Amino acid sequence: MVNVKRWLRHLFMPPWAWRRAFPRATLDAIEGAIRESETRHGGEIRFAIENSLPASWVWRGMTGRKRALEAFSFLRVWDTEHNSGVLVYLLLADRDIEIIADRGIAARVDPSAWGAVAQAMEMDFRRGEFEHGVLEGIRQISTLLAVHFPPGKHNPDELPDRPVIVPSGYK
Repeated sequence: MVNVKRWLRHLFMPPWAWRRAFPRATLDAIEGAIRESETRHGGEIRFAIENSLPASWVWRGMTGRKRALEAFSFLRVWDTEHNSGVLVYLLLADRDIEIIADRGIAARVDPSAWGAVAQAMEMDFRRGEFEHGVLEGIRQISTLLAVHFPPGKHNPDELPDRPVIVPSGYK
């Protein structure tokens, strides 16, 4: 059954809404936090924001989780030497965070750890504290990765650190 409130949120979400929550200074801070974080572990973090989904996708049951899995693929987060990519995906219309870890990391980190990070971020987002929520989430992810996926002698930066804004409906 379709959640009509959710459908309406996606239908009427202005395409510029992400800019209100993530102005340039916030995107710069996130990029810096990711860059610094990746010096302390062997993982690669990618942060993606999608403003909303096409209303037809929501009507047909597209969830934030399904969309995050698609984003993991089209952003090529899986394309790292040690399968060490982590996607932090925000579906802004739902204020839903999904964390997808590549198999090299997923084999070492309990899925409940990712869920706890996502829940903490979502709580900050509900209060409108987007920058704090993302920066704290990156810090927590970095701590997990440092424990379970320490850097080796060769620790290249394989994925862009800049947050990506996913155009609605992009495939």
